[in-house]
Amino acid sequence: MDINLLVIVAYFLLMAGISLTFRKMASKSSTDYFRGGGRMLWWMVGSSAFMIQFSAWTFTGAAGEAFRNGFPAVYVFIGNAFAYVVAWLFFAARMRQMRVDTPTEAIRRRFGATSEQFFTWSIIPLSLLQGGVWLNALSVFFSAVTGVDLTTTMWVTGLAVLFLSLLGGAWGVVASDFVQSMIVAVLSVACALVALVKVGGPAAMVKNFPDSFFTGPGHSYPALLVGLFLFMLVKQMLTINNMKDSYRFLTAKDSPNAKRAALFAMVLMIAGALIWMIPPWAAASLYPDAATTHAAQLGGKSADAVFLVFAERAMPAGIVGLLMAGMFSATMAAMDGALNHSAGIFVRSFYQPVLRRHAQCSEREVLLAGKGMNLINGLLIILIAQFYASMQSVSLFELMMRVSTLAQVPILVPLFLGMLIRKVPDWAAWATVVFGLLVSWVISSLFGAGELAELFSVVLTRRELSDANTLWAMVAHTVLTGGFFCVCALFYKEPAASSQRFAQLGHFYRDFETPVVSDGQQGEFDRLQREKLGRLTLVMGAGLLAMTLIPNPLWGRMLYLACAAVILLIGGLLAHSAKAGPGKRLPDGLAATAANT
Repeated sequence: MDINLLVIVAYFLLMAGISLTFRKMASKSSTDYFRGGGRMLWWMVGSSAFMIQFSAWTFTGAAGEAFRNGFPAVYVFIGNAFAYVVAWLFFAARMRQMRVDTPTEAIRRRFGATSEQFFTWSIIPLSLLQGGVWLNALSVFFSAVTGVDLTTTMWVTGLAVLFLSLLGGAWGVVASDFVQSMIVAVLSVACALVALVKVGGPAAMVKNFPDSFFTGPGHSYPALLVGLFLFMLVKQMLTINNMKDSYRFLTAKDSPNAKRAALFAMVLMIAGALIWMIPPWAAASLYPDAATTHAAQLGGKSADAVFLVFAERAMPAGIVGLLMAGMFSATMAAMDGALNHSAGIFVRSFYQPVLRRHAQCSEREVLLAGKGMNLINGLLIILIAQFYASMQSVSLFELMMRVSTLAQVPILVPLFLGMLIRKVPDWAAWATVVFGLLVSWVISSLFGAGELAELFSVVLTRRELSDANTLWAMVAHTVLTGGFFCVCALFYKEPAASSQRFAQLGHFYRDFETPVVSDGQQGEFDRLQREKLGRLTLVMGAGLLAMTLIPNPLWGRMLYLACAAVILLIGGLLAHSAKAGPGKRLPDGLAATAANT
């Protein structure tokens, strides 16, 4: 068997082992399955929040953008780091303090039952669209490595991701996110170091970049790049700090752990934003033909496989398999938002309150309904990814920007502002989304950046036009969509003090500002997390150590040895800390009580 395929098979077995190891913790109740019972430690939650923002798109679409255009490719990741700082300062703890299992339950408490249903059927389709982008990015890479056609690759990889998500629920996904973040970290650092050595250092990499490194080719308007950077900060702040994506922090065991998780994700994002872009930047001068190397398999998408070309030509044997494993890791983490997360929304906000409104649902029924929805969502994502693959003229970077800016931002605006502005009517949330989608239609079909440029007699290159479209969309939604929500405050009427809605809002805001404190039983959950993940990390370290046996130059073997040493050290520390804290025995059914904390 090819060494890269052997590495991928070994990695898949490890991920299945993680899901099986945590399966029991996810099977006691629906709360455990959808959000881990709200019992997770900050380093698990933080690494998961980081991995959700990563995805295979980083190795494909973002790497292709870095190869073509240099430094501007990291704007989105700098925006992520900024957003996690904001989360650390304000949002993370308050998201945990909403004390719900799914985001739409929080929306119901904040904006009422009508808004809950509206956002349920807005969020789920959006998650499927994003999941299709992530799966498409992963499949592009796998197809280039294996030589298998893109459609077959999408079904194989999509079903593999679906299987692992079904198996372990939130516990399995977040635990695997932690292990996967270590794979991505050591792999990124190793590739970056080799890239810098081969290109002659950072200064040589910038100097030898085919065109201007800090602006990229085809850019005559620096102000456009500055504006794009500033509004990317706004966009990513909305993307991370909103009620829809609060599930990142709902899994934390208490408010302080939610804050630490945001801080940890920020540190990882700052470190990663530059490190994982170094190989494609170096490849632009080392391997100028990288964008066409896999044209036979990928056609118009071949430029999105430049990271693979670097790994094939510059790294020791076996790294391509690890790179594919890392991409699989990132995609599995990101697709959880379209699978487990969306299944939880469907069950909590539609299946139980609407379809089974007059029935007493057992935990088994709720779990089965969630897994059934998981399966349906997984199959739909595969079909959507196939549709994206047919869009040969659109790069993965542009595709991601279009989906996230035109479809996602209108939904995020009220769910961000609604956490800051209290005196708005309940209908303001769904009305703002409708207005925002109208804004998206106008700027994409009637008056986009191209028409705006013509109005001022400005000639834009294709690259400038793509950036201008993203900037124009963000400006429009910030000013118009955000402004619409604020104007709705003029129509606010305080609910009657005796009304049920007045009591609901009061209860929500009390929870929102009241810290969550972990109970006396949390010690055993903490010990179990350290013990299980310590053992699994040691297994992964042993696998990396075994890769030193692959026929490679001495420097390649030493690279694997260094990576294995880091992973084994982390695993050893986790296992030792688990032994140091004995914890308390868990009473039966304890995890189910965490839903109210």
